[in-house]
Amino acid sequence: MSTEPPTLLRCAGRTVARYTTRPDLAPDHAPRPYLHPVTTLAGRVVTEALPDDHPHHLGAGIAVADVAGRNFWGGRTFVRDRGSVELDDHGVQRHDGFKLCDPDGFVEELSWTAGGERLLREHRTVAATALTDSAWALDLTFSLTNTAGRDLSLGSPATNGRPGAAYGGFFWRAPKEATTPTVFGPGGGGGASGPAAAGERGSGADGEAAVHGFAADWVALAGEGWTLVFAGATAQTRSDPWFVRAAEYPGVGSSLAHAGRLAVPAGETFVRRVVTVVADGGLDRSGAAALVRKAVAS
Repeated sequence: MSTEPPTLLRCAGRTVARYTTRPDLAPDHAPRPYLHPVTTLAGRVVTEALPDDHPHHLGAGIAVADVAGRNFWGGRTFVRDRGSVELDDHGVQRHDGFKLCDPDGFVEELSWTAGGERLLREHRTVAATALTDSAWALDLTFSLTNTAGRDLSLGSPATNGRPGAAYGGFFWRAPKEATTPTVFGPGGGGGASGPAAAGERGSGADGEAAVHGFAADWVALAGEGWTLVFAGATAQTRSDPWFVRAAEYPGVGSSLAHAGRLAVPAGETFVRRVVTVVADGGLDRSGAAALVRKAVAS
C-alpha cells in the first residue's frame, strides 16, 4: 500500500511503529502519511488501518474533515441539510521530505493540496521515548501554515450540522476487539458537566459518554492487554475537546473545530502537540496520570 518502504520507529531496542509516507490509496481515502502498525514494547498491535467499518481510518496521524470545504479525512462528506454524501472533494497530504530521520524519530515537511492548490504547509515532528520496561511514548507535534494566499477555516461534521461529530486533527484508530475497550479520564479534572466550551477542562469520569466532547488533560483507552493514554502537551492542545469512540469502534482524536470553525488567516500558523503513552497491560487512573507526567516532561 505504499510507493516506498515504510520508515521504522524504534524504542528500547525494538521497532514500535512503521510510518508510511506515500500510501497508494484511492482519492476517496484522502491519502496521507500514517503510523501503522504501532505496537507496545511486548509487541501488541494498538493501531488499525483500512478497517472494514471505516476504510479511510489510517492508524495514527493527522486528518481533518473540512479544510475550506475540502475533505482531508476520507470517506463521505457531511453536508448540512443533506447528510453524509459521496463527493469528489478529497485532498491529499503529500510527503515532501524529511528534514531529519533518526531511529527514534523524524521531522517531516508536508503539503496539504486539493484541486491542484496547496492550502496548507505542515511541519510534523514525531519521537519515541521509553518510559518504563512496559511503556513508551509517541510524541507528535504538527504545525499547519495557511499557504493559500487567502483566509481559510477548518470545520468538522459537527460545525456542518452533525451533533457529536467534531472530529478533526490528531486521530488514533485502535484495533476492534471482541470486548469494547474501557475509557476513562483524569479524576477531579474540573467538574465539567456538559460538552466543553473553549477553555473548559476535564470530566473526571469513566465511560465514552463522560469523556467524549470534553477538554481534559488526558484520556485513556484500554483494550485487551494494552492501554493508550492521550495527553495534550500544550495549553492550546488541552483546550481542544476530545473525540472518543469505544462502542461503535475504538478511536480517540482531537477536535480542532468543536463549537465553531477554526479560522486560519492567510500566512498564519497554528500548532498542536499530543503525547500518547503506549503501555502493555491495564493502567488505573493513578498509573495513567503518572506516565502522562513523565511522558510530557521528557
